[in-house]
Amino acid sequence: MALHPKHALPDHDIHELIGQRWSPRAFDAARPVSRADVMKLFEAARWAPSSFNAQPWRFIVLERETHRDVWQRMLATLTPRNQSWAAAAPLLVVIAVRTTFEQTGTPNMLAWYDAGQAVATMSLQATAQGLGLRQMEGFDRARARLELAVPEGYDIPAVIAVGYVGDPDTLPHESHRDAERQPRRRKKVEEFVSFGKL
Repeated sequence: MALHPKHALPDHDIHELIGQRWSPRAFDAARPVSRADVMKLFEAARWAPSSFNAQPWRFIVLERETHRDVWQRMLATLTPRNQSWAAAAPLLVVIAVRTTFEQTGTPNMLAWYDAGQAVATMSLQATAQGLGLRQMEGFDRARARLELAVPEGYDIPAVIAVGYVGDPDTLPHESHRDAERQPRRRKKVEEFVSFGKL
């Protein structure tokens, strides 16, 4: 199998799923994701670790074909550049994070951290299923809260576009088309890992 330009070239051996995971902007608008495959993503998220097993994450799934009106309204909360490519994604997933523990009502200082672990687990599952997943923070949170009736006590850190990877030539912005074809770059491990002290 030919190496995709977005596959990692690691300095140390890692699992192939980690090396193959990347965040596309180009989605195949004509290829829906089955409900069964969607549920596998959240089954993976279900088994992520969390402080006191609180699982503070909630995912609001908007399917373009099934939830057309609310999907379109959610798309409209994104920044214009995000809208330009996310419009092709068959799914938009909104992350809501409960900031207190359900049992006690006390602040959960690890809620966002734990939700991030759930999304990371979901990202690897998506890669295993041949799906692309791109997370974005460029959206109007207040408007999204209203559109989706997200109650107080929940933060909305990100929206995720999910679908099968499409052709970069379909992207309206040249910078996005170019970025889709560029190799991934990361800091060297030695730049963020130290032993014994920072």
